[in-house]
Amino acid sequence: MSIESDAFRWDDLMPVTEMIYVPCNAAGVPTGVARMPQAVRAAGVERRIAAPVRSTWIGVSAMTTARGNSGLINEDALTQVVTDTAAAVDAAWRDDAVPVVVAGDCPVLLAPLIAAAGRGGAGLVFIDGHEDAWDPHRTPTGEASDCEIGLALGLFTGPQALTARLPCVRPQHLLMLGPRDHAELAEAGQPSVRDQIANYVSGAALAVHADASRFGEVAELVAGTAATAAAGWWCHVDLDILDPTALPAVDYPQPGGLTWNQLDQLTAACLSVPGCLGASVVIYNPDLDGGQAADRIAGYIAFIRDRLSP
Repeated sequence: MSIESDAFRWDDLMPVTEMIYVPCNAAGVPTGVARMPQAVRAAGVERRIAAPVRSTWIGVSAMTTARGNSGLINEDALTQVVTDTAAAVDAAWRDDAVPVVVAGDCPVLLAPLIAAAGRGGAGLVFIDGHEDAWDPHRTPTGEASDCEIGLALGLFTGPQALTARLPCVRPQHLLMLGPRDHAELAEAGQPSVRDQIANYVSGAALAVHADASRFGEVAELVAGTAATAAAGWWCHVDLDILDPTALPAVDYPQPGGLTWNQLDQLTAACLSVPGCLGASVVIYNPDLDGGQAADRIAGYIAFIRDRLSP
């Protein structure tokens, strides 16, 4: 029996990648980080992924810079983005596809956690240079990107339309890696969440792991926290985890942070733990660098996808 060379391809056996693009900006404007998905796609992220790729675009409408009753600006658009992205993630899972979310801003991480609620609930590995657990009424920007962890844990009330779907992660299933905004929080009188979650590794502590090549210890933390959730776990990466010398094109840069090589190592260590349901990558403002970093970010997203378990 002969088989035609083009009749069978190994990638036909690989789960489809569902790229979910969410051009949102929690500031309520269509510019800045809202342009990240288009910049990354134009840089060729899809052709770098080994598995077959489909794509879904989430529309963003009703944007405003006014604060709503929750204290957050852009409430209606936030609700719509989270709800529609949750539906897209759930549809990917039902099709046995692997969802990878590329979004402008952080609140999108609520979507996979909400989508996983019907499956018993997911854990979260949160790789970010900020805690993002501000009280919405106290955050100086009013942006949900300052507050999504507080909303996910149920520490604060979000938009009324999301109330029934929050909280969406348990403290024992949350691993926070890399925040380095302690001084800012202390100066503003905003309490840290470091004592309210299962495991918290500050940016300074994470740098020690990086310098000592001890990211294997981080994998153990993933296995003991996020990966113990019933449905599995989600990996969320805010690119402001990087040092500004590695990626200056973020809206709220801070001193310190990882190099690209260290972020690659950290991500690989996390994704060596089974059960990851998908990933989200956020916070790149191509308006600040003319799109120069999009190529490196596209490569990083493909790096993540190629390490996600089927």
